[in-house]
This record gives sequence, C-alpha cells and structure tokens, in this order.
Amino acid sequence: MLLNYIWISFFLISFLASLLQFLVFGDVDVFKRIMDGTFESARMGVMDIALPLAGVMTLWLGIMNVGEKAGAIQFFARIIGPFFSRIFPGVPADHPANGHMVMNFSANLLGLDNAATPFGLKAMESLQTLNPNKDEATDAQIMFLVLHTSGLTLIPLSIMAQRAILGAQNPSDIFIPCLIATYVATIVGLIAVAICQRINLLNRVVLGWLGGISAAIISLVWYMSHFMNRTEIEVFSKVSSNLLLFSIIVVFILGAMRKKVNVYEAFIEGAKGGMQTSLTIIPYLVGMLVAIGVLRNAGVLGMVVSGFTWLFSRLGINTDFTSALPTALMKPFSSSGSRALMVDAMKTYGVDSFVGRLTCIFQGSADTTFYIVALYFGSVGIRKTRYAISVGLIADFAGVIAAIFVAYLFFH
Repeated sequence: MLLNYIWISFFLISFLASLLQFLVFGDVDVFKRIMDGTFESARMGVMDIALPLAGVMTLWLGIMNVGEKAGAIQFFARIIGPFFSRIFPGVPADHPANGHMVMNFSANLLGLDNAATPFGLKAMESLQTLNPNKDEATDAQIMFLVLHTSGLTLIPLSIMAQRAILGAQNPSDIFIPCLIATYVATIVGLIAVAICQRINLLNRVVLGWLGGISAAIISLVWYMSHFMNRTEIEVFSKVSSNLLLFSIIVVFILGAMRKKVNVYEAFIEGAKGGMQTSLTIIPYLVGMLVAIGVLRNAGVLGMVVSGFTWLFSRLGINTDFTSALPTALMKPFSSSGSRALMVDAMKTYGVDSFVGRLTCIFQGSADTTFYIVALYFGSVGIRKTRYAISVGLIADFAGVIAAIFVAYLFFH
C-alpha cells in the first residue's frame, strides 16, 4: 500500500512542480522534457535493464542450481545458520534461502553487482516458499531486502575507476569513507528492522558475528590504508573478487561431479527460469523508473536542494555539502541517475574537490531502495511491502549523515 501512495505522489508532486516552473519561471520546455523522459525511462527499463538482466539471470540461476545439486548452498546455510536463525527467526536453519542470502551478501560485499542480483532474486524466491500470504512481504523478506539495500560494499571499485578516469590525484582516497558510510547504513538498517520485528540483537551469537565481521573489515581497512597504494588496492580488489567468484563456480561444478550429478543438465534446468524472471519484473521496473524519471525531469530534486541550502544557511550551518545532495537524493531512486549526478558534480566542482569527493561517498553509502523493492518484490509478486520502504529509507538516511560526517572529517 505504501508503494502505491509513493508512486502516485511522484506524479502529483511532479505535475505541481512542472506547473510552477511553467507559470512562474516561464519554462516552456518542462512538459516536453518530462514526456521525453517517460519514454526514455520505459525504454531503459526494458532494453538496458530487464533484457541484459535476462542473460545474467540465465547464467547464474543455472550455476545456482548446480550448487544446490552439489549441496554447496546447504553447506553455506549450515555455516551461517546460527547467526541467521537469530535475525531471520522465521527461516529454518537448514533452509536453502540462508545459502542464497549468503551468496548475495558476499557478492555485494565484493562489489560484484552482476552476480549479486541473480543471487538476491534467488534468495527472495526461496524466502517466498515460506510465505503464507504470497502478496505480502514476510519479516524475513523485509530483513533481507533492507540489509541488501544498505549496500555494504568492501571496495567501491567502480567509483574509484570513475575517479581515475576523471584524473583524481588519488582515486582510492574515498575508499575508507565509503566503507564507513555503508557500514553505518547496514548496522542502522539491521537495528531498525530488529526493532520493528522485536528481534533481540543483544545475544552472544549475534554480537559474536557482528563483532567478528567488524573486526575483519577494520583489520582489512587498516592494512590496506597503511601498506597498500592506490594501484595495489585496485589490483587486489579486481583479482580477489573475480577470483573468488570464479572459484565458487568451479567448486559448485566439482561438488556436483562428486555427487555424480549431470552438471550440464542441472545448469540448463536452473537457467530456464532466467528469462521468465526477467519478463516478470518488467512492469514493476518500468512503472518505478518512469515515476522516478518524471520526478527528476520536473526539477523536484533541484527545488529540494535549494530549500535545504536556504534552511541550513539560515541556521548558520556550513552549506558546502548541499551541492552534493542531488546525488544523495537520487540514490534511493536510481543508481544510474545518481551515478550521472556524481560524474556531473566531479566535472563541475573538480574531481578532488570536497563536493566531488562527497558525491562519491554518497554513491557508495547505500544501494537503490525503490529500484530494489520494485525488482525483488516484483519478481515474486509481492504487492504489500509493509514497512520495508520506510525502514530502507532510514538506513539510507543514516548512510547520508555518515557520509557527510566522514567527508568533513577526511576532506574539509
């Protein structure tokens, strides 16, 4: 129901904003810009996202089916079971969904977006098998989605690469700030969902896992920041992430061979669902992307940023960060849109400027909440999202606040 109101509000707010620009500011192109944007957003949803995703989905759903036949997914589920049984109490410890979620979180952590999406969709499909009310999100599905939208990524390789292309003196200088911001968003998202679901996080297993993960991340950050230069960090990221992903494929195949599974037939069996999943999500993607495009082309985000600048200046607060806010505001709606705004800010203000760096931290602080809700819930036919969007936006907001704080700490 919330998604319904949000979707409607995007169009109504955009209509009022466009009328204001036409009647008050004389912008005669605003309506043409909006309508051109709707056609482009619809085309992008099908041609640039759904169809390319079909190929990736076909590949990875096939690989995942091989892993299930080999028993690898069940193995991952048993390893992570004690922790997941606390934060996903409705999911049995040995359920395949645990293994699928582990694969998704691991791919996200390594920045492997192309692999993370199929793993995530498979995880959502597995969780849907436990759902007694198929059109309403369960507690476990909401927890999974919010943890996914918080976007915990160890090394923001694509952002570092973009900074290098634009001539940054040290493209990897946003590495630690991005990690801090996205980690804050993840922890806040976890706590917010736990409060909504009355999950006790103050127990030995949960604290042990969170403490261990935090220690591992802090240790790696400390080592990389003290003993590795920019080139070494980029090489380490590319080699380790892709090596791990390829190793997973090989391990799945070897495990299936050990169990005397016909590997190719298992792959084909799983791959058949890739095209169907992609076709299922097209209406959800197009609907959300068009609404977001209307909001952007109507100039609503620019008005919001101007309002923030005026408010903070009146309060006597430093407003250097407000020029980077368009990226933060766009991020929950569109990853490609926020990336375009990030690049534009670096070109306008300078790749090594405070605003240029802050937009990069915003881009790396969280994932795209509305897009992921439409994609993941749409793939299994969930229409009632309950509090998933509101809690996801709380995590996004925490990431934005953390990003501003660390940007001032590191670069101002």
